[in-house]
Amino acid sequence: MADSTLITRHLEAVLTELLGDEPVVILTGARTVGKSTLLAACARTAGVQILDLDDVETRRAVAADPGLFVASDRPVPVCVDEFQHVPPLLDAIKAELNRDLRAGRYLLTGSTRYGSLPVAAQSLTGRAHVATMWPLSQGELAGTRETALDALITDPMALVTGTSSATDRAGYERAILAGGFPLALARDPGRSRDRWFRDFVNLVVDRDVMEIRKVRQRQVLPQVLQRLAGQTGQVVNVANLADAVGLDAATVKDYIGLLEAVFLIHRLEPFTRSATHRAIRSAKVHTVDTGLAAYLVGLTEQKLSSRMPATLTQFGHLVETFAVNELVKQASWAQQQVEFSHFRTRDQQEVDLVIETASGSVAAIEVKASGTVADPDFAGLRLLRDKLGDAFIGGAVINLGQKSYTYEQKLYVLPLDRLWNPRPAASE
Repeated sequence: MADSTLITRHLEAVLTELLGDEPVVILTGARTVGKSTLLAACARTAGVQILDLDDVETRRAVAADPGLFVASDRPVPVCVDEFQHVPPLLDAIKAELNRDLRAGRYLLTGSTRYGSLPVAAQSLTGRAHVATMWPLSQGELAGTRETALDALITDPMALVTGTSSATDRAGYERAILAGGFPLALARDPGRSRDRWFRDFVNLVVDRDVMEIRKVRQRQVLPQVLQRLAGQTGQVVNVANLADAVGLDAATVKDYIGLLEAVFLIHRLEPFTRSATHRAIRSAKVHTVDTGLAAYLVGLTEQKLSSRMPATLTQFGHLVETFAVNELVKQASWAQQQVEFSHFRTRDQQEVDLVIETASGSVAAIEVKASGTVADPDFAGLRLLRDKLGDAFIGGAVINLGQKSYTYEQKLYVLPLDRLWNPRPAASE
């Protein structure tokens, strides 16, 4: 079990830096991911109070007179938790910013993606920096700051060391099935943790989704989420999913958008640079946390121990999502801003994660749930390398083995834990 109160979040230093530059910082992310804890730490440091809009009485008071609570005479930063409950508050902040654009005036948290709010509630677009807080990363759990993403987009060779991975397959399985939600990690695996995930999904659907839109078939949303969890890391066929849950495709597509809006899933758009005309232009869907995905599909250590082919295939999808999510988390504190996508051709050459910098440099990873790699595993990476030329920095096949090495020009083999443990202590 993990004590989330003792875990330092890497975003804390990032928020301090942002507040020195931006008048408004909006921290978004799934419920219970740790936003309120981080907000409380920032508020303590600044010596200010928090407006908790999850509290009904506070919400009513702020809704009645939002300008009063964000006025220029209040100590800064004005800290607001779950701002999406009172959208007019953003208009009041905008009015204040029209008079005073000093940095560090407002720090807001919300459990809904800013871009999914109604247009009327997006009045701070262009005046606020939006940051996302994800579940705990493996580095945060270990007390280390990961730099693998920085290395991948600058010098992937730096991740290839002469030491073996310190993590065995059982260790990977435990980490992937646990995920990174702080309150879930505080529970013992099994019934207690499963109960937390069940209550978490119900809470998000009943409160956050319904606040965005009154959904008629509320009971279908968890079914859609469960189906998506079973296909995590895959290109989703909306028509097939609609047939499975008994709804039309347009409604299911809308529901997928709602689940993304409340941070239960996230999408990877296709790589848009025209490396090949054979590329598929459909998005992949990843569950935001592999612990949540494992609960939704009923995957446990006991089931994995059976080594049944269907179970191993299911676990393979989770391994991909786990690796992708770890790098997406690192983007929050990386040195460079990056865009993530995936690449797949009609003849099944694919790359699970394409990482593109603002300057156009590209790195990529392919994820395998086995302890060894084979030459065909590099097909998609080779295609990108050969098409992109000098813009391609490097690519890696990430697997559950223990060795890291150069496979061929600009292509490498890396153990999964090299993403958060670039210098393992164990020697060959």
